[in-house]
Amino acid sequence: MAAVLKLEGVAKAFTMHLQGGVRLPVVRGVTFEVRAGECVALGGPSGAGKSSILKMIYANYRCDSGRVLVRDGEAEVDVASAEPRRVVRLRRSTIGYVSQFLRVIPRVAALDIVTAAARDAGHDAAEADATARTLLTKLNLPERLWSLPPSTFSGGEQQRVNIARGFAGRHLVLLLDEPTASLDAANRDVVVGLIGEKKAAGVAVLGIFHDQDVRERVADRVVDVTRFAGSV
Repeated sequence: MAAVLKLEGVAKAFTMHLQGGVRLPVVRGVTFEVRAGECVALGGPSGAGKSSILKMIYANYRCDSGRVLVRDGEAEVDVASAEPRRVVRLRRSTIGYVSQFLRVIPRVAALDIVTAAARDAGHDAAEADATARTLLTKLNLPERLWSLPPSTFSGGEQQRVNIARGFAGRHLVLLLDEPTASLDAANRDVVVGLIGEKKAAGVAVLGIFHDQDVRERVADRVVDVTRFAGSV
């Protein structure tokens, strides 16, 4: 399978402005690729830079150097240097992201949040509604909660809405930052199944999985982030 996502020499450091401008290196020389239909896990201890790598791919963080190349149709786009409007289009069509936390507009119902993600992916209204209902059902979120805003939910319930929203799209690249961290065993199994479906559909999945059982079940290989450790 062809590579859908490629990182070439990516580096990131944070400037501590309240500490006299000291620079705190995070990662440097990050180089790897993810192919269509493959799940790659980022390995390494907490603080190694795994989440920062995902955020640079999604353009939440700026790369200090290097390239983040994403296949978008016949084009290959460098996220690190792309214009903001191009990044927005990529997020709608090509790069999906399930973070550790659910950030949504207050007072919007859970069903509407997932339905909107499906519509952004190109589903018509009926397809989007059906996709959202199917995902929320699979993830065992009680139907009585669908009309309520997730701010009223438990952490595990919020994460299930977050996962449903992330998996509602038709993205070619899917970034997962500890998607099963707040879930019980039954819902972890559901997420493992959803990842398998995405892989079968040719999606390139890149994730952080601190749950070793989940990682072993979904990952085709592991990229050890410690070999990209930054240095002063």
